[in-house]
Amino acid sequence: MGRSSSRWIPGVLAFVAVVALFYGLRHERPQPQPVVTQNAPTVATVPPAQPSTPAAPQPATPSRAQAATSSNPHDLSPNAAAQAPAVPNFVDLVQAVKPAVVSVRVKSDVTPQISSGDGGTSPFEGTPFEPFFRQFGQGEPNQGLRHQYVQAQGSGFFVSAEGHIVTNNHVVANAVQLQIVKDDGAVLDAKLIGTDPKTDLALLKVDGQNAFPFVTFADDLPKTGEWVIAMGNPFGLGGTVTAGIVSAMGRDIGSGPYNDFLQIDAAVNRGNSGGPTFDMNGRVIGVNTAIYSPSGGSVGIAFDIPATTVKAVIAQLKEHGFVERGWIGVQVQPVTKDIADSLGMTETEGALVSGTQADSPAAKAGLKVGDVVTSLNGSKVKDSRDLARQVAGMAPNSSVAIGFLRNGKQETARVTIAQLKDQSKPKRETPPQSGANPQSSRLGIAVAPAARVMGIGEQGVAIIRVDPSGKGAEAGLRPGDVIVRLGDKEVSSPEEVAGAFEAATAQKKQHVLALVRREDREMFIALPTS
Repeated sequence: MGRSSSRWIPGVLAFVAVVALFYGLRHERPQPQPVVTQNAPTVATVPPAQPSTPAAPQPATPSRAQAATSSNPHDLSPNAAAQAPAVPNFVDLVQAVKPAVVSVRVKSDVTPQISSGDGGTSPFEGTPFEPFFRQFGQGEPNQGLRHQYVQAQGSGFFVSAEGHIVTNNHVVANAVQLQIVKDDGAVLDAKLIGTDPKTDLALLKVDGQNAFPFVTFADDLPKTGEWVIAMGNPFGLGGTVTAGIVSAMGRDIGSGPYNDFLQIDAAVNRGNSGGPTFDMNGRVIGVNTAIYSPSGGSVGIAFDIPATTVKAVIAQLKEHGFVERGWIGVQVQPVTKDIADSLGMTETEGALVSGTQADSPAAKAGLKVGDVVTSLNGSKVKDSRDLARQVAGMAPNSSVAIGFLRNGKQETARVTIAQLKDQSKPKRETPPQSGANPQSSRLGIAVAPAARVMGIGEQGVAIIRVDPSGKGAEAGLRPGDVIVRLGDKEVSSPEEVAGAFEAATAQKKQHVLALVRREDREMFIALPTS
């Protein structure tokens, strides 16, 4: 029985082998194929196909080249997607410029100043309060208050190997001692070379060596959207780096006559003031100077003084310790759409002259109220701020060609630039609201001849009352304003005001340009005729 069974075993095995061979021939599996790259002889294995299980469809991911195509030539998104850069790596850049950034320590004198207001005589002399006043150091010549000091911190950066450091003016204001802390922790005494409050810049210097690591300024303004990094000493924490982009250009935040700030969204906080903002080439594009924040911390809105401004100011501080600025002696304001319409202009460009100072360069050159300055030495004047910046940057005693519009005609005059000096402005008393016989007006204002209102003067028509819901209030008129001129004619009575509006309406003008005197300055306001 065992022998008969053993005879069947070879036959069964042979049958199984034949079946296996037949099945393998019908279902032959594909062999891996070598894929040879051009750069290396590496062989990659292609995964075998699985015919029995169909592959699930995968969502197609278009390449950047595919994304750049569009059937509509006005669709901007595909082209923008094709040019979108990857997020840069800031490590090498930070390590390269970090040694030039410093922290600024400031010791300031905040001793209260008590003044009698009359050259030192006690206002309480002869009264029971005289001993108490004398106790605080005003009654005795040799007795004074104990000085009080506070410590503050800011940021700065080296701009020369000799140790010149740029920071903000408000960082070093009232300083009695200045120190800087380098990136390696070294503490050095610094001295103040000069300040410029109008641009909020200051220049310091440390002595001891001529091999300080420094950085340079960018020659051109950055473009909106460029990557930047801000460095400084926020909250006294030492060297800190944040990254962002340039959010906007030419911001006016109302902090001075030469506002032209860069706006960035890199995190800037207290203590960053005076620190640099770099572009991707390691050049300084601006100096951190202010933030907008309801809470006091960073909300992604910071403002930098542009490098183009900083270079010019620092050069003068280094040479003179102060800044010389040009001056021509005009009061100017922007050309709004309504003002342009009243002047017959098609563009809202240039600076409208609302006043000239006696014996000023502008007055000597023949500029008059109502002229619109359009160019300086052939350089276009965009608005009143642009005119102020251009004139300030010109050297005193230099002669420039000034282009302006007068009565719709382009004219040119030569102006000799003078040096700007600080001038105190006299304050005009607010005119009383009584003693007049008000007349009704289509603007919702009550007016009277200026000669009949005490303290106003002899010229013009005084505004006694303004209806808050009227067209006059909407245009910007206030009680106490004096309308000196309407269009090209001076006015001195309510009847002349009405006549000027009738003439403008007859000429189909939607606005009439009014020269308005307010306290110690004059301005133009476009008043609606309808």
